[in-house]
Amino acid sequence: MKSKALLAIVLAATIAFAQTTDGQRYIGAGLAVGLAGLGAGIGVGIAGAAAMSALVEKPQERVWYLIFLALAEAIAIYGLLVSILLI
Repeated sequence: MKSKALLAIVLAATIAFAQTTDGQRYIGAGLAVGLAGLGAGIGVGIAGAAAMSALVEKPQERVWYLIFLALAEAIAIYGLLVSILLI
């Protein structure tokens, strides 16, 4: 829950940067990509570790584990889209 609130704060800050000068706009875009990538990396690390340990117990459900990893990776894609919108 904390990560969702942090992401909302970061996105609000990057939108606020979009209404300022060009230099600050690029800083906001960089922050959007960097922090979204950091959050996605942490999410993929946690979900990947849990998926590998669950894969040992139930190998027939490996498709669900990949879906959970893809959901965590979508955060980085959202950050990239926000940065493109800011520039």
